[in-house]
This record gives sequence, C-alpha cells and structure tokens, in this order.
Amino acid sequence: MDHIVRGVLDFRKNVYPERKDLFRSLADSQNPDILFITCSDSRIDPNLMTGSVPGDLFICRNAGNVIPPHSNETGSMTASIEYAVAVLKVRHIIVCGHTDCGAIKGALDIPALKGLPHVKEWLGHCRSAMEIVRERHGIDGEQALDVKYLNEAIEENVSQQVQHLRTHPVVAAKLATGKIEVHGWVYDIKSGNIRCCGRNSVDFKNFDDYYTDTIARVQNSPA
Repeated sequence: MDHIVRGVLDFRKNVYPERKDLFRSLADSQNPDILFITCSDSRIDPNLMTGSVPGDLFICRNAGNVIPPHSNETGSMTASIEYAVAVLKVRHIIVCGHTDCGAIKGALDIPALKGLPHVKEWLGHCRSAMEIVRERHGIDGEQALDVKYLNEAIEENVSQQVQHLRTHPVVAAKLATGKIEVHGWVYDIKSGNIRCCGRNSVDFKNFDDYYTDTIARVQNSPA
C-alpha cells in the first residue's frame, strides 16, 4: 500500500491543485460523451490509452468485458448501460478487450475453472465466441489456448459482446435513430496497438485504417 498512499499524497499536493478548475467543474455534474466498457484487468487504463481526463469517459469494468444479453433480470451492466445511454446521453459506446485476457483463457478451458462457480457462470456469456473458434479450427481443450487461437477468441468475444449490446432496448432505439455509435476494440498490451470493429462489419482492422477519416480530421484541426 505504500505506493498507493504516496500517490494520494501527491495527488492532493500536486495533481489536484494543477487541475482544480476541472475538478470543480465536475463537482456537481458529469457529461461524458463515451461509455467505455472494458475488462477488470489491472493492465488496462482507459484514460491513459485514450488520452482522456476525468469526466470524459463513463467506465464499466468486469471480467472479460462482458455484456450480458438484455433480460428482465437487472444486473449492474444492464443498469449502467441504461443510465449512460438514457440519462447521460452518451454518443459512443466502446467495448474494449485486450490481449492475454485471463477471462477468455478461462472461457476456452472451462474445466480449469473448477472451484470458481461464479466465474464459470459469468463466462457463459462468452460461450458462442469460444465455440466459433473451436468449430472454425477443429480444436478442443488446451489446444484452444495457443496464442493464435486465443487472440482470435478475444476478437470474437468483443464481436459477441457488441451484438449483446444491441439487444438492450435503449441502445437499439438510439442505434435505429443514428444517435449512437458502437465500437469494438482489442488493445494489444505489448505493442500498444488497437484493432477495431463495429459499424457495419465484424471484421477487425488496425486502428489507423478503421478511423482513417477521423484521424485526417483531427490532424488537420486545432487541438
């Protein structure tokens, strides 16, 4: 805990005073433009990887960046998505997976989850993506943990969670009226690269190729 305590002391002494106007503006309200759904993995820092600041992202995290399909049973993800879209009126939703994901390793090798009944049940929301990879390559068991299959499963899982997201009525309504856009990302921890899907395709592309028009616009406009 020493480095955490030291960090809080530094925040109070240096960071907060330098950005006190920002924090004061956020004291009574928030107006994020983006709902960012990602894994609980400690190696993922949404604000760091996107260059954003407090107030920019409404962040939801869980094991495997899972979005359960909509049902009448309320859960934290369902409530958070509904609030972000209906109340905060976010315009973009990013579902961000990552390389070397322990949750996807578990989903690919369910017998290894013995003694973790809640994890096993939760990762049932990833099952279709895992079955696609197994069927595509005719593999089973520990074979699926080979890094090339694992990376494919991580992308398939993001695609599946994006589809689950579309089952939520509040999201479906905004998508139908063009008031929201959904993005699927996979962040490569080792290289810092991001691969993306969404819009009208489930195929993943490199970040620069996916956002070509946006990159050109921001590079030609003042910061």
